Amino acid sequence: MNPNQTVEDESQPSITAMTRRIQRLSIHLTPLPLFQPSPQLNMLTCAKANKLEFDKGSLSSYMRGKYRESQEKVLEFFKSRPYLQTPIEISMNEHRELCMRQLMALVREAKIKPFRYIVEDPAKYFAIAEAVGNIDISLGIKLGVHCSLWGGSVLNLGTKKHRDKYFDGIDNLDYLGCFAMTELHHGELCFHCGLQTIATFDRITDEFIIDTPNDGAIKWWIGNAAVHGKFATVFAKLILTTHDSKGDSDMGVHGFIVPIRDLKTHQTLPGIEIHDCGHKIGLNGVDNGALRFCSVRIPRDNLLNRFGDVSRDGKYTSSLPTINKRFAAMLGELVGGRVGLASSSVGFLKIAVTIAVRYSLLRQQFGPPKQPEVSILDYQSHQHKLMPMLASTYAFHFATRDLVDKYSEIKKTHNEQLVGDVHALSAGLKSYVTSYTAKSLSTCREACGGHGYAAVNRLGSLRNDHDIFQTFEGDNTVLLQQVAGDLLKQYKDKFQGGPLSVTWNYLRESMNTYLSQPNPVTARWESADHLRDPKFQLDAFRYRTSRLLQSAVARLRKHSKTHGSFGAWNRQSTSSQNT
Repeated sequence: MNPNQTVEDESQPSITAMTRRIQRLSIHLTPLPLFQPSPQLNMLTCAKANKLEFDKGSLSSYMRGKYRESQEKVLEFFKSRPYLQTPIEISMNEHRELCMRQLMALVREAKIKPFRYIVEDPAKYFAIAEAVGNIDISLGIKLGVHCSLWGGSVLNLGTKKHRDKYFDGIDNLDYLGCFAMTELHHGELCFHCGLQTIATFDRITDEFIIDTPNDGAIKWWIGNAAVHGKFATVFAKLILTTHDSKGDSDMGVHGFIVPIRDLKTHQTLPGIEIHDCGHKIGLNGVDNGALRFCSVRIPRDNLLNRFGDVSRDGKYTSSLPTINKRFAAMLGELVGGRVGLASSSVGFLKIAVTIAVRYSLLRQQFGPPKQPEVSILDYQSHQHKLMPMLASTYAFHFATRDLVDKYSEIKKTHNEQLVGDVHALSAGLKSYVTSYTAKSLSTCREACGGHGYAAVNRLGSLRNDHDIFQTFEGDNTVLLQQVAGDLLKQYKDKFQGGPLSVTWNYLRESMNTYLSQPNPVTARWESADHLRDPKFQLDAFRYRTSRLLQSAVARLRKHSKTHGSFGAWNRQSTSSQNT
């Protein structure tokens, strides 16, 4: 039968229906159908535009910069080894073991050294981490826990003796490790004031004794702990015996290197209980576990002592005079985790948007009467769904790359001013980007219709694996409030300790460009060139920030009179984080 022939014989309805069905299938199976829109039809022909040629290599080089070859090396390594690729159907235990084999192959077979890059070239580390995430997000997280969190804590919170002792073992994966901060009752954002794990110094034996005083202090959701980890950086309150009326002195939270498994037998060490956190919504290739410590003794040298140390006779010394200053310094050194999450989240977005846009170009549905169906990306409703997301992906790529560059600079220069900027930027970007990506992953799944629901197309696993990013390294809502608090602190500092009521003095001093003129958005609204001018756009955002900040201060001042500072902040926290 000729599939292009139209059968009109009413005596053969089944043949007619079959022919029409074949015609429909033929259209669906033709990726780039010829389409001549009528003069009355004002539609973009996205499927035809798909034929356009452009220099993909130049775009790739521009986007990935000098790390393009490093990323390609990772991708080609796994592409050429099907046995290291994660199958669709895999159990939790199999996934965990596969992730470990993938990590070992990356470091020992491909000779790629992510931990070494953290020291030598942090930007290269983040580029490698993004490429690894393309292979399996669980592998990317396992890599990050070992290199950035466990390894990074040894590098950034310890001193030379720690680097000399542990660097090679971390680098070659002999000392696979964990980052034990989060507790059952308190998350990472509360570690300054809420963590309950204690480390008491025993002057007689020259050891610290690590204890979990109650169930709420159990270290929880600790990556690499359930199966593979051999060491953990454990964050605990450092307790010194004072032999006076106080009895004990709390010196604040510090990091301690605690072996959790025997290096030869891999058996759990005495005094340590390890429990498996079990199956999760996503990231089941990562072995999250819980750690409980019962009078676990470690040498005094296992204290990560960059910001505070204990002598043999039990005396505490620090270059930073207060617990708050030590806390701030420690927090600044751990900001790399948030930088990595922001960068990785953009990686998720790139994958999902690429899948959704490519599918939408080739998928045809409906069309003008008696004409072939058209690409669903020809419909404005679909364009409005995906094109802003595509544009945002580019914007987030360059924003996170700038953040990575700033982070790399502070690791080289130790610029204190830049440390504060990176801390605020990483909190804000991590929160905003991961929230945006979480919503966008669902949109991409919906944009692909029923095919988006197939596991083989990755959108479901991307969505599930990314979900935790909204609370990883700090809850997004709390992080935005931290950014708002930082802005308000800068605002208050302008008064040199004066009252917040002098709002206009500050605004006129530091932002008179934006407040002494009409709203810059409407000043020259008729000029298209002006509206597209990056300087104008930056001025407009600064103007908006200054107005929102002024409004937030006014509301806080109003409510603090009746509710106090804590109550006022609680009432205005939603508005403040939007600032």
